[in-house]
Amino acid sequence: MSEAIVFFDLETTGLDTGVCDIIQLSAVCGERVFNVYTLPRRALTDSATNVTGFTVTGDVLSLHGSPVDTIPLVEALTSFLAFLRSFRRPVLLAAHNARRFDAPVLTRVLQKFSLRQDFQQVVSGFLDTFLLSKNVFPGLCRYSQEYLVRHFLGKTYNAHNAVEDAKMLQELFNSWNPNRWDILRFTYRSSLAF
Repeated sequence: MSEAIVFFDLETTGLDTGVCDIIQLSAVCGERVFNVYTLPRRALTDSATNVTGFTVTGDVLSLHGSPVDTIPLVEALTSFLAFLRSFRRPVLLAAHNARRFDAPVLTRVLQKFSLRQDFQQVVSGFLDTFLLSKNVFPGLCRYSQEYLVRHFLGKTYNAHNAVEDAKMLQELFNSWNPNRWDILRFTYRSSLAF
């Protein structure tokens, strides 16, 4: 495959893709890891706080009660683009549930900061590993990433932490070793996400 597959994940203030703010943006490719936190403008939903452990007090973002360093969202996005450009070839961004959640959220905020064109110059598309797993491994009782990691890798991990989610998704994907056709079937061109 000529593209670099970069596994990424977002933690957000809620599940409404039209308005939620990004709190954490993480990506991995091989041994290379990208991770940033950003202070949301929108309040976290109770369920987002319960699932992720993030809270905001004033202008301090905390994870499980410990403050984390944040950067402005536009800086987080430009840093992410620089990370993706560093592969020096087209990037395929892979996420579990990319089509319904991660891609719409990411592309909305890129559009807001007029970074759409820069993004499309480096990212060829989004691979949805949720849809890939449902079609390549039919008949499983669930397709959550946590369940798939337990089922295929026999592991548990710190789910809902974007770095851990991205690392485990890469390990899971590598264990599946999907063929090129299956990857293409569940890849959506980045231009279609806008």
